[in-house]
Amino acid sequence: MPNTLIFVDLPADDPAAAGRFYAEVFGWRDDHKPEGVYHRMVPGGMFPNPDGTDSQIGNLHVGIFDPANARPHPDAEGIAPREIAKEGRKPRIWVLISDDDTPERILSAAEERGATVLWRNHFWGTFNGLNHCFRDPWGNEILLWGKAGDPPRIPDDYTHE
Repeated sequence: MPNTLIFVDLPADDPAAAGRFYAEVFGWRDDHKPEGVYHRMVPGGMFPNPDGTDSQIGNLHVGIFDPANARPHPDAEGIAPREIAKEGRKPRIWVLISDDDTPERILSAAEERGATVLWRNHFWGTFNGLNHCFRDPWGNEILLWGKAGDPPRIPDDYTHE
């Protein structure tokens, strides 16, 4: 049996503000544990079966932690580094766009809250997805993934690879 991925954590020097950002942009529940130290973003729902019904698998959660003192850690003072990585590549988070939402709404909501849109309207044929990307106010890259369909329906203004 493989080991199971249960969380991915994003750094933010203000976890409470980041929790509000993701709650407002994606509609996720901001479950602070405790507020300002560690926030668990709960997307809710279950992964869908191929027929669209709920499976027995709950959606993954995203954690938000303060790099000044990343918890948990055996030392009450935490460990260095204590700042957000600003340069170079970092892990990226992929979010599937809900069938009742749009990339335009998500990108607009993110931008209104301080995010930077990195690209829009790109088709990646390898995984048959329509994608878009933004950088949140803390430097984390969030890629939006939309289903292109079978056969794929790619709008004329999309770039391709």
